[in-house]
Amino acid sequence: MQVDLLAFGPHPDDIEIGIGGTLAKHVQAGQRVGLCDLTRGELGSNGTVEQRRAEADAALQVLGATWRENLGLPDGGLRDEPDQIRAVAELIRRARPRTVAAPYWEDRHPDHVGASRLVTAAAFRAGLRLADLEGEPFQPDWVCYYFINDSGPASFVVDVSAQYEIKRRALRCHRSQFEAASDGAVQTRLTSAAFLRLVESRDEQFGARLGVSFGEGLVVTEPIVRAGLLRVDEVGA
Repeated sequence: MQVDLLAFGPHPDDIEIGIGGTLAKHVQAGQRVGLCDLTRGELGSNGTVEQRRAEADAALQVLGATWRENLGLPDGGLRDEPDQIRAVAELIRRARPRTVAAPYWEDRHPDHVGASRLVTAAAFRAGLRLADLEGEPFQPDWVCYYFINDSGPASFVVDVSAQYEIKRRALRCHRSQFEAASDGAVQTRLTSAAFLRLVESRDEQFGARLGVSFGEGLVVTEPIVRAGLLRVDEVGA
């Protein structure tokens, strides 16, 4: 169960939208990656719960992550409340990740905001020795926040140019969300071809700031330690 990196997404497909390339890069580096969808996406306009779980499992295989969990928390009702914090904190204790990835706390979707607060609270609670939780206390090294819908200033950017085709393939696994070809499908913001172009445009902008093709921006709430003032570290730690 233990992983190096544990990424949480409010709904199946959010993790891939935000940091699919970064996760693939960690997998290629030989690190163990776990994925957790907080809800089943049962309020989505398209796709059944069963379809979305199958799509998430297919994306798991594309990304090469070790496992993917779904906590079945209420779609449309993610909150930093005791029962939900318990579920997330106990998963963190079982997985014992060095890094937790969570959605950025500013987003147009209320569940994305709720998920950010929930995972933040749970990552803290998991380390409390006297907390009423199953499992041994565990505190991740840090929590990194990724963008889903909206973007903002990043603390750092990961070059995912070499992994970007993997991200595209993982996103294409979520056909019920990004295609409107099936009978009874409802046109939404996601089914428009412009949505995935918007995701790529954002990632291209982050990449352009690095001088590369694609990047994924992340935010942290604490100082990042560097060896010195040079742009490329040349000073021993």
